[in-house]
Amino acid sequence: MPQNVPVKIGDQLFEREDGAAFGAVVAVHEHELLVEIEGVGQTVLPGASIRAVHDGKLIVNLSLLPAPLRASIEHAHDHEAR
Repeated sequence: MPQNVPVKIGDQLFEREDGAAFGAVVAVHEHELLVEIEGVGQTVLPGASIRAVHDGKLIVNLSLLPAPLRASIEHAHDHEAR
């Protein structure tokens, strides 16, 4: 995670600035975050996977996550009506 940037419970997770949120922070630990991901449930994200933090948004570098978790995130909104 970027240093000296406050991350708060409830901050939302995004793959990119103009994308839809795919989850939110549940707990903050020194080097990782416990997050709730839509369609997945709770999981841990390593702090190193966070590219940017601002305005209640966390931009996540999905390429640093395990393939199964990346796939779940990429399909987090599949269940929503189009």
